[in-house]
Amino acid sequence: MENNRKIKYLVQGVQTSDGAGVNLNRIIGSPELNMLDPFLLLDEFGSDNPNDYIAGFPPHPHRGFETVTYMINGKFTHKDTAGNEGHLSDGGVQWMTAGKGVIHSEMPEQTEGLVRGFQLWLNLPKEKKMIEPAYHDIQADEIPIVHLQDGQVKIISGEYNSTVGPGKPHTGVLYLDVHLDKKSNISIPVENGWNAFIYVYEGEISANIDVMKGTLAVLEADGSFECESTNDNTKFILVAGDPIREPVARGGPFVMNTKGEVLQAFDDYQSGKFG
Repeated sequence: MENNRKIKYLVQGVQTSDGAGVNLNRIIGSPELNMLDPFLLLDEFGSDNPNDYIAGFPPHPHRGFETVTYMINGKFTHKDTAGNEGHLSDGGVQWMTAGKGVIHSEMPEQTEGLVRGFQLWLNLPKEKKMIEPAYHDIQADEIPIVHLQDGQVKIISGEYNSTVGPGKPHTGVLYLDVHLDKKSNISIPVENGWNAFIYVYEGEISANIDVMKGTLAVLEADGSFECESTNDNTKFILVAGDPIREPVARGGPFVMNTKGEVLQAFDDYQSGKFG
């Protein structure tokens, strides 16, 4: 019998505000789940009230990790001090490698009054924390979709059903957006030893534990993940990654291995070395 990874525990997000007052739900990076190696943070943002998000994220620095921003609804413009500029629309992904340091802004634009999406912070291993910054804008039509009998799987990074996503992480990462239209089962292979979670953003799924909308489930470390949707419109992201297993020192927008490196990042930023 195939080995299935069970759900270990559930996590509820914490309502918070970031940037210039953007209301969001912090699911990883909260007191309840500080990190799940290599994942440092997961924010869900979503509102049909522009006041909740329109001020966006004015210029701010990052060093030592990658951000993966997945826009389910709405548009997103980003600019940085190196002259890079990109534009995402509904269904697109921005994969930004902060590396040794970048100052950028992320400004949402509503689509029919609605902005919704996720931002995931992905740690970089020690030998890659100071690489050159890079952007990879992935438009919606560049993300492959595997169609199921009762739904679909969008592959942002990694592989599902012999289809490989366009994300180019520096460590092993699987990032899927799963839609199940009817009460149906799905089995998703995940590399053994990788840390994995699902986050249900519409509907509800049933595995060894039921997972309601707005809940993150941390999975066991081995086997495929199998679940059943319990209504006619279920959507969840499944994200898994190869753990880095190195010390993590955080200081706001900087994630390094030691406190000294974080202090150096603040010093470099304040002395204008981020471009």
